[in-house]
Amino acid sequence: MMAATTQDGAGRLLLREAPDTEFRTLLADAWRQMSDGDATKATQLLERARAISEQAPFTDVDRARVLFQLGCCRLTLGLVPNAVQLFSAALELCDRSGEPSDRVRVDALRWRARCYRRQREWEAARADADAAVELAEDLGDAGVLADANLQAAAVAERTGQLLVSRFYLERAVELFRRAGRFLDAGKALNNLGGVLFLLDCPEEAKDRLSEAFAVALELGDNVDAGYAVSSTAQVLVRTGRPVEGERAARHALSLLAGRDDHVNEIGNAQLVLGRALIEQGRLDEAEESLALADVSARRMDSLGHRAAVWLAQGDLAARRGDVETAATVYRRAAEALQDVRF
Repeated sequence: MMAATTQDGAGRLLLREAPDTEFRTLLADAWRQMSDGDATKATQLLERARAISEQAPFTDVDRARVLFQLGCCRLTLGLVPNAVQLFSAALELCDRSGEPSDRVRVDALRWRARCYRRQREWEAARADADAAVELAEDLGDAGVLADANLQAAAVAERTGQLLVSRFYLERAVELFRRAGRFLDAGKALNNLGGVLFLLDCPEEAKDRLSEAFAVALELGDNVDAGYAVSSTAQVLVRTGRPVEGERAARHALSLLAGRDDHVNEIGNAQLVLGRALIEQGRLDEAEESLALADVSARRMDSLGHRAAVWLAQGDLAARRGDVETAATVYRRAAEALQDVRF
């Protein structure tokens, strides 16, 4: 009899006899795979979930959940335009379902806002982030609201609204703690440290970054520890301590090693390392680090991050006395960030 078989294959067969259980198991496993850095495996699981969701009694909201998670995988893989399409399709399914779907809507909106940030579509990013916060307020779930506030803070920071960003981040920290999501509270603390530094509060920034690092270490999360150390490295370099900044940047890269799904922070650490090496006059090593940062920025499909690397490469050329190359690279960065072209 089937029940006498204890192999994994039997478990999968049993699941397929219960489509609803199989569907929810696939979604949970796919999210875990993506979070662990294997977006390709997650996508395979989601394609199976997508096929199941086309059957009765699954609804448009179920299908929207699958499209949302597929969009997250695409963004993780750097396929930003495709991710936008999937998040938009998920929202359209929610609109036509006529069923309660605010949780899926909040998730799709805040992740689509991330895509728009990558594409420098600031108004669209702000609209999605604001809509996510509003919907999350109505849901009354502290964790969901914290996620929405975290994304709204990121949009505000990228558009120069630093005090607004600080407000959202402080709120996110409080909400994550209330929801018992202490690792996510640490992520918000890391972002808050960066904003505080931009607000010219370096000591407060260091305190928040140290707190974020301590949380990540206590909970055994190398990735979040890497983010905190990378942010600390940037503060050190910008405050004239390049030797300590180099050490922190290299530590961050070691913590993030092998996590290609976090190429954004790997690229940031490579950029900070390059700037630390420039400040120490180690120009050949700086060139190598900035070249790696440029590769990471290309994989992110983020023009803003590539422009940041080009600016550093321009500074490197200027330090070598190559004014012509420096001017060319600076011009490339300026043109990349210019929104009005005609």
